[in-house]
Parts: sequence; structure tokens; C-alpha cells
Amino acid sequence: MPCNDSSSGLNIRLDLNERLVKFDFAKITCSREITGNTGYSEYCQGQSIENILDHDFYAIIADLKMDGDEEKQFILHLEWDALRAGLAQYLGIEHPSVDSERCRITSIEYTEEYIEIAQVILPPKELPKILPCSLGDKK
Repeated sequence: MPCNDSSSGLNIRLDLNERLVKFDFAKITCSREITGNTGYSEYCQGQSIENILDHDFYAIIADLKMDGDEEKQFILHLEWDALRAGLAQYLGIEHPSVDSERCRITSIEYTEEYIEIAQVILPPKELPKILPCSLGDKK
């Protein structure tokens, strides 16, 4: 499982109406990259920022049929939390269920076709208790 002391990278692409085209999430931990690949980017495709900010985590687990897969749920939680924090930061708003102070926008590019936002996401304040990778393999 990933360590809770590393940041994540997030690249968000919006269309000119600020609807999600896609996002790419990656977390660097234990000298390797962990990517989302949970289906959440496709799930959000075409949705408005406001709609994404209101997503319920447990409803997404059900919609993406992840019941029982704790590792995928953990990665989904990181993606869900990071995307919502990043979008709230981009809008400059406070949302009751989002810790937008974790997000650091590194660049925003506006083109004639899209808006690209690059961000660094600091680790969430609360993560499930996990063992470091080095201890988890020694059973």
C-alpha cells in the first residue's frame, strides 16, 4: 500500500465550458509511481466541476463496482479526494467536504480548445492506517 507521506500529481483537462475532459492522477511512493486507473476519470468525463465536487465516494464505489476491492477503493479515494481538492482550488472556493489547501496549482494553460491544470496534491490529513511497504511484505 502507498505511504502517506508523499504528494500526488494531478493533471486536469477541462473543455472551454469547464466540463471535465479527463484527469491523470499519480502518486510517487516507495520509489514507484501508483496511477489511478480506477475508471473514475471516465466516470467524470463531461461532468461540470460543481457536479464533481458533489460526488459521494460510496456511490462511486457502487457505480464502479468496486465492492470488496480494498486496494482499488484506496486508490479511488486518493483520486476522488485529489480531484475535488484541485477543482475547488482552481475555482478559488471553499467546499464543505474538500480540503482545498492541500492543492498547489503549478500551472494553468488556456488554449483555444481546452484548459489544462497541473497540480501537486499534498497528502490528506486522514488516511486509513496502513503498514509501510517494507513491513507489509515480511509476514
